[in-house]
Order: sequence, then structure tokens, then C-alpha cells
Amino acid sequence: MRLLGEDDTDNEPTIPHEVVGLVIKNGWNLLRAWRKYLGLTQAEVAKRAGISQAALSQMERSDNLRSETLEKLAKTLGLKVEQLTDI
Repeated sequence: MRLLGEDDTDNEPTIPHEVVGLVIKNGWNLLRAWRKYLGLTQAEVAKRAGISQAALSQMERSDNLRSETLEKLAKTLGLKVEQLTDI
């Protein structure tokens, strides 16, 4: 995993510096940092993913999400699973 702006000639997924900064500064997991970076509310993401806002809130406080859940959320946010799991 590389930060956005590094050499990305092999199409490996990247994470913007701003997202990494949100994780480090606020102690958030990547899911919450990406949601904030994309300017989305929990309600918007939850609706798109077909889950409750309360469930998404709980997921944003967890570091251990099931692979099926990660796949669904990555697709919802237009990301690859690796962008929600690898820093």
C-alpha cells in the first residue's frame, strides 16, 4: 500500500495523505477516516450499504470487521478492500 502521490505505475491501491492524517490525528479506523474524507455522513453510507446507521457507527469503532462486511463497505465507498485495511 502506498500513499497517494507516490509512484503508482502498477495500479496498486493508494490511500491519500489526508486519510492517513485523520487516522493518526484522531485515532480513527480507516473506514471512518475515508467516510469523513469523502464528505459523507454515517446515514448516507449506511443507506447505500443497506445497514443501519447504528451498525455503521459500531463498525467505525472496530478494528476487526468481517471480510464480507469490508467488501460491502469498500464497494459502497468506491474503494478496494485493501484501502480499508492497510496503512
